[in-house]
Amino acid sequence: MAASFGPPKLDNFILTEKLGSGTYATVYKAYRKKDSREVVAVKVVGKKSLNKASMENLLTEIEILKTVRHPHIVHLKDFQWDSENIYLIMEWCSGGDLSRFIRSRRLLSERVARSFLQHLASALQFLHEKNISHLDLKPQNILLSNGVLKLADFGFAQYMSPWDEKHVLRGSPLYMAPEMVCRRQYDARVDLWSVGVILYEALFGRPPFASRSYAELEEKIRSARPIELPPGARVTHDCRDLLLKLLERDPESRISFTDFFRHSFVDLEHMPSAESLGKATQLVMKAVQKDQSGDHSAALSFYCSSLEHFVPAIHYETDCQRKEALRLKVKQYVSRAEELKALLKSDNKIIFEEAKSARDILKEMSRDHLRLFAALEVASAAVAKEEQGDESVDTLDLYQQSLGELLLVLAAEPQGRRRELLHGEIKSLMNRAEYLKEQLKMRETQTEASMDGEPLSESVRSSCCVQ
Repeated sequence: MAASFGPPKLDNFILTEKLGSGTYATVYKAYRKKDSREVVAVKVVGKKSLNKASMENLLTEIEILKTVRHPHIVHLKDFQWDSENIYLIMEWCSGGDLSRFIRSRRLLSERVARSFLQHLASALQFLHEKNISHLDLKPQNILLSNGVLKLADFGFAQYMSPWDEKHVLRGSPLYMAPEMVCRRQYDARVDLWSVGVILYEALFGRPPFASRSYAELEEKIRSARPIELPPGARVTHDCRDLLLKLLERDPESRISFTDFFRHSFVDLEHMPSAESLGKATQLVMKAVQKDQSGDHSAALSFYCSSLEHFVPAIHYETDCQRKEALRLKVKQYVSRAEELKALLKSDNKIIFEEAKSARDILKEMSRDHLRLFAALEVASAAVAKEEQGDESVDTLDLYQQSLGELLLVLAAEPQGRRRELLHGEIKSLMNRAEYLKEQLKMRETQTEASMDGEPLSESVRSSCCVQ
């Protein structure tokens, strides 16, 4: 192929350094010859290297990329050809690929991994609505541009309705769904497995089935053992829940696309966007109204909800002065929310004391019910940690753990005094858990609002205000 002896010649572009190469394509950095000197990436495909299948893949890739426009999908600007090559002129992504980003940091914090996941989920939601499956999701095919994740390389992508099934082996083994590796029928849900592997690798620095050979990899994937997180893995309840639902070997048991897009860890509702500021403003106006009417509990709830949109609004804003003005506003709202929190703490003191007495009576009545007694012990531990000032994710996890057990017990508990007390205890614990969740969100808001808009890397953070 001509490209192997140096950059080929292309009208209106100067091809410079080679960025990478695959089975039948080489990617170059290039500059447009016009005054703008626009930087692009050019994917050069040698015609001689294409067999019938790879030609079909290339044509599908061009067709898909020419018809989709999305902020988290690499933009195909144009394509050209000559007697030797086909050229795909792509948007330039200066941050390299996600694989290199993960390797440079060994592993990513849950906050950064979640931000990347939102970008990926947004792109997949867009594709899913058009019945497009990527079929080769992996960190090497996910590029970064100024902290924004962009899905690339649609060489294996297909138009697939949810009921379509395929048999052809596509993609990269480490990220392939078990049904694909085992050469069974598969459908669009293979992309969800790949998302799970990518999230796992981002959080823990390696994919779940890291292997020295394909045979070893296939053996691990064929195993019936459920996926486990690494020993000592510290991730939130929502993150763990999503990981295990994505990495479900049986596609029938795997999370659906609908549930994936709605999952609380993905949280597309609070993804930074042009709508973030409008949503935040509407909610904070409600907070102020409730505050002025003396409804402290509702006011605090609305302030916390508004802050969940103000932080994405700060991240989305690119103008440094407007960003700083937003940050100052958020600081004011956080300050008022802290005052309301102190007022509510005083108001709730008597209620919490009454709940403690009811909990002690319920525990005495439950010594013959081991499951209920154990769940109440966990609840007591959560309350004790919170009252000692430990308003952490670990404390919230204890609340959620105890509530999960207590709700199961309630479903089987017969009518009577113990059921009444149990119902009251669940209601009290739910209120405490919701209150704690709002405090955690508020603390996260304070942390994130103090940063520049981009949470993904120090270099990106510092670049915003450098002119």
